[in-house]
Amino acid sequence: MDEATREAVCGAAVRAAKAVNYEGAGTIEFIADASEGLKGDRIWFMEMNTRLQVEHPVTEEITGQDLVEWQLRVASGEKLPKSQDELSINGWAIEARLYAEDPAKSFLPSVGSLDHFDLGDEGRIETGVEEGDAISPFYDPMIAKLVARGDDRAEAIAELAAILDEVEVWPVRTNAGFLFNALLQPEFGAADIDTGFIERHLEDLVPDAEPDDAIRRGAAAIALAIDEGKESIGGLVGFRLNAPAHTGVALGRHGEFRTASPDEGEFAAVSGFRDDERVVAFYEGNAYEFELTARGSVGGHGVADGVITAPMPGKVTAVEVSQGETVTKGQRLLTLEAMKMEHGLTAPFDGKVTELGAQAGSQVTEGAILARVEAAEG
Repeated sequence: MDEATREAVCGAAVRAAKAVNYEGAGTIEFIADASEGLKGDRIWFMEMNTRLQVEHPVTEEITGQDLVEWQLRVASGEKLPKSQDELSINGWAIEARLYAEDPAKSFLPSVGSLDHFDLGDEGRIETGVEEGDAISPFYDPMIAKLVARGDDRAEAIAELAAILDEVEVWPVRTNAGFLFNALLQPEFGAADIDTGFIERHLEDLVPDAEPDDAIRRGAAAIALAIDEGKESIGGLVGFRLNAPAHTGVALGRHGEFRTASPDEGEFAAVSGFRDDERVVAFYEGNAYEFELTARGSVGGHGVADGVITAPMPGKVTAVEVSQGETVTKGQRLLTLEAMKMEHGLTAPFDGKVTELGAQAGSQVTEGAILARVEAAEG
């Protein structure tokens, strides 16, 4: 944004506040058509929020001012500590919203206990939760703000990537890996982005659900390092009589086990932890669980057999079919509300509703059977 454009936008904001005799902290938002470059005559007023917004740390980082303190002083009848001409902008800042959601599942909210929660010590972190807290379905899914600053855009992006790389959250899922991947896109680095950016790059932005071999070897290194720390005689991990030591560990994914060893090749610089049942490895904002012991199989249901289950805890706000009704593939059966969002649950194929397990207004747990559809014959 050049100085002329910045002056036009800021001037419009001041005029809007004066027009309603506004006093206090506020945020005025504009929408821009930058298809031919960012220009003052291609920017329009959109809305005003009579409060500070989530992004206020970005302004604080580049101005060196505490806007929350200013808000409190104005509310107490004091004058602003500085006038506009005493302020200056220095450097760049970027903020990411860390959300409790699962990009691999169409960004569905993720709820549950924060059994492991560590956001590292890079940059500026603002959060209202800590390890052991529970993420409920009743509030916005944002669990932290991650703020990076640099002398220029590239430095701020690199700092934010370093912050995201340190995110360790388990078993609640987050969008940290998705944000990390977004930072790597050349268009993002060049600030050549618009409202279609995510849709165009979605395949590259959503992290792979399955870890590659380097991450698997990194998880093996975690397991073996902790095993070695438990040994009373530290050099015995991997010991074999009359043979070179072998440092390998059987790691399972979805019940399928194979041995991995950090000696087999390069391994990813993961962080993580292990207990008696699992190793959880964190890499570039993503969390990967590896089983250490086989878990007993349990009977399950899925869309293949026509069972519709709740993908998360929430409130059933609408039941749009009745038992015995004939439905078509994709027809909405129920609406589930969680984290201020509504999620439509649809018929997996043509058929008849043979079971309804919920009523409008009822609270349901994750995995609860809400409906069953029997496929049409033929």
